[in-house]
Amino acid sequence: MFEAQKHIPVMLSEVLDALHLQEGGIYVDATFGNGGYTQAILDKANCKVIALDRDPSVLERAQELKQVYGSRFEFIQGCFSNISSLISCPVDGVVFDIGVSSMQIDQAERGFSYSKEAKLDMRMSLSGLSAYDLVNTYDQNELADIIYTFGEEKKARKIAQKIVLARTQKPIETTTELAEIIYGVLPIKFGQTNPATRTFQALRIAVNNELEELKNGLQGALSILKNGARLVVVDFHSLEDRIVKNFFKNNAPRKVHISRYKEAEKTLDKPFSFVSDVILPQAQEILSNPRAHSAKLRYGIFKTGEAHD
Repeated sequence: MFEAQKHIPVMLSEVLDALHLQEGGIYVDATFGNGGYTQAILDKANCKVIALDRDPSVLERAQELKQVYGSRFEFIQGCFSNISSLISCPVDGVVFDIGVSSMQIDQAERGFSYSKEAKLDMRMSLSGLSAYDLVNTYDQNELADIIYTFGEEKKARKIAQKIVLARTQKPIETTTELAEIIYGVLPIKFGQTNPATRTFQALRIAVNNELEELKNGLQGALSILKNGARLVVVDFHSLEDRIVKNFFKNNAPRKVHISRYKEAEKTLDKPFSFVSDVILPQAQEILSNPRAHSAKLRYGIFKTGEAHD
């Protein structure tokens, strides 16, 4: 139907299994990107997919899928944090693929990558404050807090100090200029992760308010799930995973051992009747798609006493 896609969706088989697709079902791809999950869902079952994305650069890809799948596919431009207001009907499943997409990284002009010369940007929605604004206007303490909190970078204060010193000479305009400043604190070492990785991650998360978006998106999804619907989340780093893990934990029944000699205690109803253990990618997928190496998948089955049908 389409040529093989350059941007391979991570843990695709596991996502499709977790969604437990039903004929005639309605599913939400909350992070459309290049449409990998959406296309696979539509090909596997005679169902409908409503896709969300705040990035206007995906509109062309969405139009391609619309021409093929017609009324079975609907695209809505917007932040998934607003999922409860963007989706007006109960759905059978929602999938989130959290974080920056490989497509966005590969578009050098978007300024997500320290290895590609571009103006500092990192805005998924192409609007609002950019990484350039943060790097050149935030004070040293604010920058240090961002880099430490969102990048878990131990040298955050030293990096922030170097950034503020460098911009007294001229604005820091490009990704490679910023990377070189970071290398002045943390030199590149062969065989180790690029030392700019954590600072770039931190700026990207701050620019796009990613952690609050995730919290709001997960909570909002609860309001549109039918009884028996699946909520599936794939995440890629510890900050996201902590939020996802706690969200499912806090919204699932506690596992309590009940003695046969003691009357069972009543527990508060929870939105999920079942929450999976963490699911990791297969070794073969990691070899063929390096982005999968840090992926973690969790899903829950939604069930409440009040029908959403």
